Amino acid sequence: MSQAEPGTERPQSLLVVEGVDKRYGGVHALKSVSWSVEAGEVHGLVGENGAGKSTLIKMISGAESPDEGRILMAGEAISLGDTQASLAAGVSPVYQEPQLFADLTVQENMFLGREETRVGRVRWREQSRKAAELLQRLQLDVSLLQRRVGDLPVGVQQLVSIAKAFVSDVRLLILDEPSAILSHADIDRLFTIVRTLRSEGIGVIYISHRLDEIREITDRVTVMRDGEVVTTQPAADLTPADIAALMVGDKFQIADRSSRPSHATEEVMLDVDGVAAGSRLSDASFCVHRGEILGVYGLIGSGTTELVRALYGITPVSQGSVTLEGNPVAIRSPRQAMRLGMTMLPGNRKTQGVFLPKSLSFNLTSSHLQHFSTAGVLDRGAERSAMTEAMGKLRIKAPDTETVISSLSGGNQQKVVMARQLVRQPKVLLVEEPTQGVDVRAKSEIHNLIVEHVSGGHCAVVVSTDLEEIRYLCDRIVVLHQGRSAVTLSGDVDAGTLLRAASGDVQGMGSDSGEEGRDVDE
Repeated sequence: MSQAEPGTERPQSLLVVEGVDKRYGGVHALKSVSWSVEAGEVHGLVGENGAGKSTLIKMISGAESPDEGRILMAGEAISLGDTQASLAAGVSPVYQEPQLFADLTVQENMFLGREETRVGRVRWREQSRKAAELLQRLQLDVSLLQRRVGDLPVGVQQLVSIAKAFVSDVRLLILDEPSAILSHADIDRLFTIVRTLRSEGIGVIYISHRLDEIREITDRVTVMRDGEVVTTQPAADLTPADIAALMVGDKFQIADRSSRPSHATEEVMLDVDGVAAGSRLSDASFCVHRGEILGVYGLIGSGTTELVRALYGITPVSQGSVTLEGNPVAIRSPRQAMRLGMTMLPGNRKTQGVFLPKSLSFNLTSSHLQHFSTAGVLDRGAERSAMTEAMGKLRIKAPDTETVISSLSGGNQQKVVMARQLVRQPKVLLVEEPTQGVDVRAKSEIHNLIVEHVSGGHCAVVVSTDLEEIRYLCDRIVVLHQGRSAVTLSGDVDAGTLLRAASGDVQGMGSDSGEEGRDVDE
């Protein structure tokens, strides 16, 4: 930003964040963050998962209140922790997954909770007029207004979410990973809209892990790391490699894996060739060796979740092939995957991994009732014995095997879920975000469990967005970019290279054919 001329008053920033600090227990999420966004500016906000971006946005949008500091819009302090106050000040967030009701029309979604009324009656004609003006302003087809949202492509739904934000008087639009679910054509359309808003003097905070997009669409870029603002610089002055280096800091160096033994052999155990599934995974190709931990890394929307769900039979495979121990397999259900010797640790523990009101024993055996039953009757003694053994082996801290799992810490819950997946010693262990939301000690113990499991002649596929974790734990890392296998890297690759590859910058890293020739030892 240029200095004001002598005798002139410095222009007032649209958004000013002053000394905002936030702790969650022992986690210092934001450390006296001071930051600003100008009117008519597209300001990029980047950082690793856990860097503090989401927490900062929650403070600005009023979803949460900081412990210290203040937030101003156009020089006026906003009431903290009050979403309505932030909305009234002109702040409107749009999240990566459209916050819409599928069974309502576009117009109904746009005005839900903010209906145009007179004497208690909805003014449908006035709403229709205003909605049409908003769609035209954002270059969307007015005929969408009466369409059911659930019938629209997800890219159009995201653009409708932006239109919905403008029902209120928006001065600052927050776009959180807006392109994660969009096609190339929809991204071009989004960028056109963003540039139009910038020309109208609206400030835009653009959050993305896609570093090429950040450089293309933003005016300035702020990098966060470990709850702090590292730097704010003009986007034109930074390359994707520069941004990646600033995001990871010291982790830019090679990972120290000297304490982690490798049990990988030359024997191919699992071979995935050209697999497509769902709307985001179009071409995944890689192999996993016996004794190997293969990492899968990609940005939001790259297809990593669809990949593990396809391998476990949750999402149907639409094309490609999977071979297990030399035999072609068609996995159409989790039950079939389990019979083949595959199991999966889901990424969302609370909604997909545990039965919160149930005991530890119930959570351990719920996927293996036949294994713990005789003539269709559950052997409670065998169930308790297995849970007692798991508690000792995994250091699960709980009063007894009948303790309700919801009373345990996140780390102990995760270890119970891990114990359930290892009951039958699967040939292939599929793991998604294995240590999300657990403490350092539990993280180390879970890593050791995975390493120990593959040492018995099995293999593991680990999907993680934690750069430190995936580089320490995995022998090799497959990077997905826009639904395709972009490159396969050595596990001790530096974090900057990994981030660049996930953003699509694979120049000099090998081909993207999906063959073993893609592997790169950094």
